[in-house]
Amino acid sequence: MCAAALEEYCGSIFWNSSYLEREDPDLPVCIEQTVLVWIPLGFLWLCTPWHLVYLCSRKHVTNKHLTKLYLCKQLVVSLLFLTAVAGLGVTLGEDYGPSKDPPSAVKNPGVYYGNPVLFAVTWILLLLCQEAMRRREGAVDSTSLFIFWLLLVLCDIFPFQTLLREALRLGEVKDVPRFCLFYISFALELIALVLSALADIPVETKELAKQNPEAGASFLSRITFNWFHSMVVKGYKQPLTQEDMWELNEKDSTAYINQRFQNFMQAELGAARVRFQQKLIRKKNANKVLAAASQNDLSNGLGKGVSHDVLMMEEIGTTEDKKKKKKDAKEQQENYPNSWLIRTIYRTFKGLLLESAFYKLLQDLLAFASPQLLKLMISFTQDTSSYTWEGYLYAVLLLVVAILQSLFLQQYFQRCFVLGMKVRTALIAAVYKKALVVSNDTRKESTVGETVNLMSADAQRFNDVTNFIHLLWSCPLQIILSIAFLWLELGPSVLAGLAVMVLMVPINGLLATKARKIQIKNMEFKDKRLKIMNEILNGIKILKLYAWEPSFQMQVEDIRGQELKVMRKFAYLTSVSTFIFSCAPALVSLATFAVFVGVSTDNVLTAEKAFTSISLFNILRFPLAMLPMLIAAIVQTAVSKKRLEKFLGGEDLESDIVRHDPSFNSAVTVCDGSFAWDREAAPLLKNVSLDIKPGRLVAVVGAVGAGKSSLISALLGEMHSTKGFINIQGSLAYVPQQAWIQNATLRDNILFGCPNEESRLQQVIEACALAPDLELLPGGDLTEIGEKGINLSGGQKQRVSLARAAYSQADIYLLDDPLSAVDSHVGKHLFDKVIGPNGVLKDKTRILVTHGVSFLPYVDEIVVLVNGCVSEIGSYNSLRESRGAFSEFLDTYAKEQTNQTLSESDRCQETIDVELIPEGDDNTLDSPLEDTVSVTLMRENSIRRSKRQGSVRLRKNCSLKKSERVDESNKGQRLIEKEAMETGQVKFSVYLQYLRAMGWGYAIMVFVVYFIQNAAFIGQNLWLSEWTNDAVVYYNKTYPAWKRDMRVGVFGALGVAQGLFVFFGTLIMANAAITASRILHSRLINNILRVPMVFFDTTPIGRVVNRFAKDIFTVDETIPQSFRSLLMCLLGVLGTLFVICLATPFFTIIIIPLAFIYYFVQRIYVATSRQLRRLDSVSRSPIYSHFGETVSGLSVIRAYGHQDRFLKHNEKTIDENIKNVYPWIVSNRWLAIRLEFLGTLVVFFAALFAVISRNSLDSGLVGLSISYALNVTQTLNWLVRMTSELETNIVAVERVSEYTEIENEAKWVTDTRPPEKWPEAGRLQFENYKVRYRPGLDLVLHGITCDINSTEKIGIVGRTGAGKSSLTNCLFRIIEAAEGRIIIDGIDISTIGLHDLRNRITIIPQDPVLFSGTLRMNLDPFDKFTDEQIWRVLELSHLKDYVAGLQEGLKHEVSEGGENLSVGQRQLLCLARALLRKSRILILDEATAAVDLETDNLIQTTIRKEFSHCTVLTIAHRLHTIMDSSRVMVLDAGKIVEFDTPRNLLEKQGHFYAMAKDAGITQAQAEITVI
Repeated sequence: MCAAALEEYCGSIFWNSSYLEREDPDLPVCIEQTVLVWIPLGFLWLCTPWHLVYLCSRKHVTNKHLTKLYLCKQLVVSLLFLTAVAGLGVTLGEDYGPSKDPPSAVKNPGVYYGNPVLFAVTWILLLLCQEAMRRREGAVDSTSLFIFWLLLVLCDIFPFQTLLREALRLGEVKDVPRFCLFYISFALELIALVLSALADIPVETKELAKQNPEAGASFLSRITFNWFHSMVVKGYKQPLTQEDMWELNEKDSTAYINQRFQNFMQAELGAARVRFQQKLIRKKNANKVLAAASQNDLSNGLGKGVSHDVLMMEEIGTTEDKKKKKKDAKEQQENYPNSWLIRTIYRTFKGLLLESAFYKLLQDLLAFASPQLLKLMISFTQDTSSYTWEGYLYAVLLLVVAILQSLFLQQYFQRCFVLGMKVRTALIAAVYKKALVVSNDTRKESTVGETVNLMSADAQRFNDVTNFIHLLWSCPLQIILSIAFLWLELGPSVLAGLAVMVLMVPINGLLATKARKIQIKNMEFKDKRLKIMNEILNGIKILKLYAWEPSFQMQVEDIRGQELKVMRKFAYLTSVSTFIFSCAPALVSLATFAVFVGVSTDNVLTAEKAFTSISLFNILRFPLAMLPMLIAAIVQTAVSKKRLEKFLGGEDLESDIVRHDPSFNSAVTVCDGSFAWDREAAPLLKNVSLDIKPGRLVAVVGAVGAGKSSLISALLGEMHSTKGFINIQGSLAYVPQQAWIQNATLRDNILFGCPNEESRLQQVIEACALAPDLELLPGGDLTEIGEKGINLSGGQKQRVSLARAAYSQADIYLLDDPLSAVDSHVGKHLFDKVIGPNGVLKDKTRILVTHGVSFLPYVDEIVVLVNGCVSEIGSYNSLRESRGAFSEFLDTYAKEQTNQTLSESDRCQETIDVELIPEGDDNTLDSPLEDTVSVTLMRENSIRRSKRQGSVRLRKNCSLKKSERVDESNKGQRLIEKEAMETGQVKFSVYLQYLRAMGWGYAIMVFVVYFIQNAAFIGQNLWLSEWTNDAVVYYNKTYPAWKRDMRVGVFGALGVAQGLFVFFGTLIMANAAITASRILHSRLINNILRVPMVFFDTTPIGRVVNRFAKDIFTVDETIPQSFRSLLMCLLGVLGTLFVICLATPFFTIIIIPLAFIYYFVQRIYVATSRQLRRLDSVSRSPIYSHFGETVSGLSVIRAYGHQDRFLKHNEKTIDENIKNVYPWIVSNRWLAIRLEFLGTLVVFFAALFAVISRNSLDSGLVGLSISYALNVTQTLNWLVRMTSELETNIVAVERVSEYTEIENEAKWVTDTRPPEKWPEAGRLQFENYKVRYRPGLDLVLHGITCDINSTEKIGIVGRTGAGKSSLTNCLFRIIEAAEGRIIIDGIDISTIGLHDLRNRITIIPQDPVLFSGTLRMNLDPFDKFTDEQIWRVLELSHLKDYVAGLQEGLKHEVSEGGENLSVGQRQLLCLARALLRKSRILILDEATAAVDLETDNLIQTTIRKEFSHCTVLTIAHRLHTIMDSSRVMVLDAGKIVEFDTPRNLLEKQGHFYAMAKDAGITQAQAEITVI
């Protein structure tokens, strides 16, 4: 019916099969005039509305320039419009025109009217579409228009050749005008096609396209990733650097992704919280009902006296209880809002997910076209009667299908990997944002290390899973389709193969769950190991001073041992599953073929059946292998999901604790407030009421643990308020007890995101006494400060922290004991110039927590805290007269000064830092200390990572301004060198190093085993090809049973052999890899602990941790896998080429050029990809560094209200990383497209040669060679990917070995060992001792010469930077002498081993560093001493009562960095360590800096008593501590300027006298002290 209508419309025959059944086929003219015209036009008409929307929706026309290209396009379409009009004109002319002949009755058929009209309308639409495209924001070309032109040209090729052939046959042109018009329009269409493939970049986009070529890439360039070419070539010529990276697309930037993610997260998390609350309520009600029910039952039962039943019920009850306990444990794990993260991710990235799914679907469907074409191809070679053109058609179709498949596949991968990258970005940004607002409860649950792990490991897991998430539906789809096609080939016998597969699934499930358990264990050990590593690196100086490295090395090695055990288990499991999987395809095909030939004698295995089945089985192999891997990955991600949900769903800091109500007239008001660190904990501050007027200076005093720091934290809103409220008017500045210094320049640390005003900066620097220090620093205020302020002394850090506050011009200043860490005269200066009544801040409201009595007379108000309550408030005088706790305390401590307290002349003489000890309040140490999570202490333990870009800083009231960065940094001034990044090709020696670590025996065995496996694989397929030829031999004969059994048997045996060899290969590989891992790690840890201290001063800890985390992880898990895959791919490719050449010897000619191109593409790519991966790992550290730094400075950042600025900085840092990740993703696609194109050529040529030599080939070999060729594309792709993957990952070995080759400090133990009892006398001699910190820097000590006798007590004083601490470093040989020597008891210390030296002298360091572990481990890591000895020293160091009061006693767990002890207790523990060692030389390094007077007194008396027989060197802060020394050494700029008894020095009136006068110590007092 339809055909008849069309024939009438065309005026010719629509279809007749005879057109194709000849050697030179053609299509009927009618089809060419209708169907082939309607296909492209229909496509365009469908796309038009989408284009026209842009024309209508834009109210204002953006004045984009009319480019030449646009004008050309419009011109071509206009000309086409004219040809259409002309065509219509010709027809009308013929039918109705004034012609000489009488008008013929026969008119032209309808098609001659219809087509020109259709075309004319189409061309008008096209003009509109192209205009719409020009107006579209950021569009450079149109995909739909390009496809339209392409379709049009392809469809017009048929009439093109028909017209030509007809003209040639007849020798003349029948219809000249239409003939001409057709060829004119065809030429114009070709031109239009070329024009539409070019990118039309408007002037506005030109700049953008330079920074990011993707923005200006045309459709063709986008699908072939050609726009990336310039980067690849650049990377090949020279190693890429961060500066070569392109700008990001708006939608890939962190800010954009994070914004979207947060929006959806708020909604989803809100809903989850509601669900969680409902669940809790339901549970409560259920429990109530249960309780009530059991009450009733019991009473009834007893009433009736039914004892038997009750007994029964009780029994049942106990079992129920057990179940309930299990259930409770499970509930316990899930007591947070859960299952919202996945939905958030889905909603955020829905678009990308659906797009990639669409591409995946197309690719999956196309994959099944190839086996069908293969089938046709084989039957074509068998059937000699078929026309040759069919063979060529199949060859071309194979090519087209393969190309389309590869284009879709790459688009799908691109989308998926970008999706993975975005998910990771969103999660990292979310974790960072959460960390800024997280409450203390949530914060206590995870250490900094664990939080950093959320960013690195867990976000990465999500990244990896999202890459392959579509396989969840795609694998089942592929499996179903394969089985359907196989059924068509082999009928029901497919079920045998299917059964084998189904059997594999439970085995796999079992392996997966086992693997998951192991994986979780593995993570635990990793966390544990990294935690210890972190602590070791943070406290490395202490380890060196105490010579404790071996003990900690043992701890790490133990954990590592357990970790490797778990890894070995995991590897064995993997090899079992690999075995099952490599056997699977062989077993499946064996089962299927065996059943097929066994069912009936009629079933003969022909080539088409066998090889179509084999290529279907090959398709089937991928989803079968991927599904279990995917499931395992999802299982791992589920663990990460829980961790992330728990952290991100945790509670935020309550923002309403602190109000900002302007109606109050005081600056700070606390109204009957009680505050606790935890929701559940008892309040630490009880019923506090304060009212502080603007512009007052208020001091807060009280004993240790009275809650002074807690009060400050409460004012900052860091504590839970159980009742009452706080109101604060104005902005805050905060100086914490332990200064938080950023890894930036000194100036950036002070400006802290405010605009730089030179005069104000100078004023602040002067006031904070930083001017002299700046002169000593190599780069002035542009000197870079290491992480944690490593290159500043304690006092300098504190002053920088104070300067930051002073510069910020806030309204209210919270100063948490900023004067304790500085020398007394500096303290006086700071009080006068900054804090006091005449200081820079005199008009501001200041709340000062202090230990120093001497400043109290000059404050406006004093708040006395006792046990978390305000005991009294008032001015200095009124409090003294009230005779309360305050005055009693003053009388105790300031006896001899009271008479002059108020005399102006000596205003600041009392430098004794006194803490008020209220009467009868000695038990403060037993009460739980306020510093549980004291934010101030979080500072010590964080993984600080370094970050080195002059960042854009923002402050609420500061305009945005970049601190001018001066880059004239000379070698000495840059403290932290840029991380060395290897460039260029990985040296072959690195591979050898890895192989050597594996062991050569293992390496060779692995290779041999895999080689045999591959041989078995090829043998099996050749055997199959022979088997299929039987079908030809026994044509129409009965197939002998013995032959059948032999064929099946050998086929099966070869299959199983493959599996076994793979299994052995994997086993051997696993053992080898674990050996390598063990060796590399132990070398690394061994060396890192023997590296000189200088290395740690100049290397950010993050960088070293990265070696132990990321790089060791790569060595453990990634490299062995890459190695295995590479080997298997390589052998696979060689095998394939071998088989194709065997089948069609012609093919050898093609191999050589293909191999060349391959090698070339691969080399270019690997250079770029490798460098991008390196840049990725280098640009990743700053993300974690900045995060670690942020977490440790949280309270400071929150106090200043700079969260937004830090968020921005974090976004910038992540962006820098994405700039490397994104090109890396694209580089893989760039490569894959090119390689797959080569792969399709291999298929095409294999098919082509099969067609050319079809008469000489047997069908079995054709099938074999083409099915192999179809497989080669994937394998080749993998081969290059694996080479590059391995090259990229082997970098980890390179990085690890880089740290195993750093120069060590001197040997720990040498052949010359000192006598057992050395040093017996403890006599010290310095002889012309000179020292510098690093080669190339100035001397720090300029020729020190002195002689210190046995049991002398020496005080060492001097301004900051005079070289006091350097002197102690020299005694321990932390820095080695430049010249001169130190002699202890007649032995030159540079001749003996470091441990012999460090074990025999003792130091009580400035910062009390503790490690997580038991108290006992912190005192005696080698278990050398008995418990009695330890209890004795605890008694001497006044900790016995405290430790005895703890539940676990000596086994009490110290948290990371010793956070669960107060600073005073930590200092006392350090004293206990010194007492245990009983050495004859003791060094005190400003040990009393952070301690209140009580602890100070305890320490001083203990030292005097217990170390009376020792030589003691004290580096003094407060002169009164050394007034009773035998002699005092005064250092200045690295030289000894005075060295004599205190009395003589005071009489001499030199340096020492000046310092004493500053500190208010007079001659008379000095005498008293000495007496």
